[in-house]
Amino acid sequence: MKFDIPSGAQHILRTLTDMGYEAYLVGGCVRDMLQGVKPCDWDICTSARPEEAKICFSRQRIVETGLKHGTVTVLAEDGAYEVTTYRTEGPYSDRRRPDYVEFVSSLTSDLARRDFTMNAVAMDLEQNIQDPFGGIEDIRAGLIRCVGEPARRFQEDGLRIMRALRFGAVFGYEIEEQSAQAIHKNCHILKHVAVERINIELCKLLAGPNVGRILRQYPDVFCQFWPQLGPLAALEQNTPWHCWGGWEHTIHALEAAPDDLVLRLAVLLHDVGKPACKSTDEDGVDHFYGHPAVSAQLADQMLQTLKFNTKTREQVTSLVEHHDVQILCQERSIRRWLNRLGTEAFFQLLEVKRADNMGQNYELVKGRLALLDEIKAKAEEIILQKQCVSLKDLAVNGLDVTAAGVSQGPAVGRVLNVLLEKVLSGEFPNEREALLSLIPAIAQNF
Repeated sequence: MKFDIPSGAQHILRTLTDMGYEAYLVGGCVRDMLQGVKPCDWDICTSARPEEAKICFSRQRIVETGLKHGTVTVLAEDGAYEVTTYRTEGPYSDRRRPDYVEFVSSLTSDLARRDFTMNAVAMDLEQNIQDPFGGIEDIRAGLIRCVGEPARRFQEDGLRIMRALRFGAVFGYEIEEQSAQAIHKNCHILKHVAVERINIELCKLLAGPNVGRILRQYPDVFCQFWPQLGPLAALEQNTPWHCWGGWEHTIHALEAAPDDLVLRLAVLLHDVGKPACKSTDEDGVDHFYGHPAVSAQLADQMLQTLKFNTKTREQVTSLVEHHDVQILCQERSIRRWLNRLGTEAFFQLLEVKRADNMGQNYELVKGRLALLDEIKAKAEEIILQKQCVSLKDLAVNGLDVTAAGVSQGPAVGRVLNVLLEKVLSGEFPNEREALLSLIPAIAQNF
């Protein structure tokens, strides 16, 4: 089987080998090709020392991105390629980067320092494969296996724990038993990993089609950076509406959510406040009054901990706060919610509510699911008809209000909001002349 390698990568490999050095594609790009996936990044390793690599590409633009660690970036016509000298690594005192590296002449020694066997496969210009640690076999078997001693790999860089989980969620691979045990035993190391790095891996993980399985198998890992999930993972829900406890319900709901970061974060966190709100009535039925507001507060704290940007945080917390609201299948109710949330957030909320219901007793909630379909259809019709759902849609504006004799200032906004309310409720049509006739009477109250 022949693989499609970009011309820039081929040129770099050929240049290095023509100069008498070894050169290989390595890591994720080789793994992806072996899986039949088009690589996004192309990394190259070589026996050439950094200063030698610079000489090889002296007629091209290069960036000295990490000479200390043996890396130069070659800027080819079709993109940038990192070229790294074979190396071994010293201890990881900061659990992120090696204290020092030593350049070596052996490809096998270089591959031995890598995280997982599937990432320790190399390919030369003629597409000959070097696989000293059985990476190809593990790819075929769908296994994530550490290179060498698993505990050592994770202790070197705690982020590898999240990378293993991310690969499991995205590729659908199982984590090999010894590597899985090492994850559970060493997951506390994540507390020493920069939250920005955890954020990046978590976002990729949540997009994976197998995210549910990873959440089921590794709740202890997620509790290292979000301890608020611990009580949810232990929560029992003795209620006719629920088939599962808090964690399993959350996972089922997440599996039903569209592959969208905001939606999946909202579903993951929508019930995190339930444990604090739990009460049990005299019949032994559990209730969780007020949990959306508590969940939103906790979600905000959790998202801040991982330094999510303000827009994402506000979108997610709003969806969590409103996930349990009742939306009537009536045009005036839908118009009000479209006005309150905005069009994008309204349809996002419907998706969160659908996912939430999919994680419950289907026989009891199937009517709710059908109702959500009706609400969505009505909302889409409202948007298609360009019905008024906000001040910008109103047939009159501030100039019309002042022209009717209302002094400039806060009173103008108050008049417009009263007019909007009458349109949203269906009391008056969104027609210019009809609304203009109302302004004098409304203005008297301001």
